[in-house]
Amino acid sequence: MSEVLLADQIAFTYPQNNLGLAPVSLSVNAGEGIFISGNSGSGKSTFTRCLSGLIPHLYRGEFSGKVLLNGQATVDLLMWEISQRVGLVFQNPAHQMLAPTVETEILFGLENLGLPRSEMNQRLEDTLNLFQFQRFRDRSPHTLSGGEQQKLALASILARQPDVFIFDEPLSMLDTTSALELVAHIESLINAGKSAVICEHRDKYLQPSTFFRKFVLPGIHPPEEEPVSSHPAYPETQEPFILEVENLAVEKSGQSILRNINFSLPSGQIVAIVGRNGAGKTTLLRSLVGLQKFTGEMRVQNGKAPQKPRFRMVFQNPDMQLFNASVCDEILFKIHNPNLERYQWLMEALNLLRYEDTPPLLLSEGEKRRLALALTLMQNGEHGILLDEPALGQDQEHKTVLVDLLQRLAKAGFLVIFSTHDLELAAHADHLILLQPDGILTEGPTHAVLEDRSAWNRIGLVRPDWMVLNV
Repeated sequence: MSEVLLADQIAFTYPQNNLGLAPVSLSVNAGEGIFISGNSGSGKSTFTRCLSGLIPHLYRGEFSGKVLLNGQATVDLLMWEISQRVGLVFQNPAHQMLAPTVETEILFGLENLGLPRSEMNQRLEDTLNLFQFQRFRDRSPHTLSGGEQQKLALASILARQPDVFIFDEPLSMLDTTSALELVAHIESLINAGKSAVICEHRDKYLQPSTFFRKFVLPGIHPPEEEPVSSHPAYPETQEPFILEVENLAVEKSGQSILRNINFSLPSGQIVAIVGRNGAGKTTLLRSLVGLQKFTGEMRVQNGKAPQKPRFRMVFQNPDMQLFNASVCDEILFKIHNPNLERYQWLMEALNLLRYEDTPPLLLSEGEKRRLALALTLMQNGEHGILLDEPALGQDQEHKTVLVDLLQRLAKAGFLVIFSTHDLELAAHADHLILLQPDGILTEGPTHAVLEDRSAWNRIGLVRPDWMVLNV
């Protein structure tokens, strides 16, 4: 096999925080897949930027070593020359959305290649069909769900048909069926002679494949601190209550997003919401927290007069919550007389202490999500906390810390609700809801719902046995 991409002792340090990528070498051949694993914050995204030429062309910092693309140093090539041969899918798809519609988003890269109009149109239609995007072709990318945006970012790169595909956590926002379909498609590209480099935490999708060689990325960080296991002052105990939702429905631009949503959830438990991409999980959470207009009834019953629910929320895209100059300022923003003991504990438990003076937007995507969780937990949510895809960008150690925090909240009487495509994380919930746009397909104790094969078949989700814990 011929070598198409070579990283020779490349390293990079960001000037803002002196972190980045430790020296690493990797060779990629034509018709080969590389699966890169590494802890959250180990430099996987930085590595993909180096391989794709974004470093050093667009990112400033201390770069050493060399990257060769078909024998040519990327530092000597122009970005348009590199992009003809290498396609990069970012970890956060929102950073890759440029055009006003799904159709023009896909066409944008094809037009930059200077393809004939007939070929562009054929690739467009093939891509729309592959990702089942025909009904979305005139939609704005920013109106899509996180998972749909991730599919669009993938579609835009796949349509260009580069020789080398670089994916930064491409499965993170995809439902189980879509994730397995994407892996199969990438395998077909490798089988056809293309090369693929995938950075991914959801490694069980790739482990059974014979198309990928595993490569472990060494981290530039010092060893992780041991997670803090106890804190007597957090959280305070909450009085029992029941969250009741009746006939909740949401419409956007005349389109029905959710309808006929009904449930009753006692406090003191963890609830997971699972569904296909675009099923309305984020919309439901935004409705519960008061960020989305809806019709229907929503109330908290606690033996007194019914109340409006009061939750705190961790968004799917942490960039929407981060705007201060440092991690410390972000967590303590507008909190009068903050509980500094809780602050210190959260910083240690979520491995953020070393970033106390770092600008939040310089963190990795996984670290940003832990920061968003920390700032949310610093503020008392009267009834509980909502989390939209909290496992994104998290390695197994940090998922364990996350589960521990959520269990603490539930044991103290709060209601914890999170959406996820990660069934291993969902298996730690007490209650599981299978959501579709026209209502809840089924709900109940997590063990029972995970065992209900007919329900998973009806909702169109694959539930591989290797994805589920504690069943």
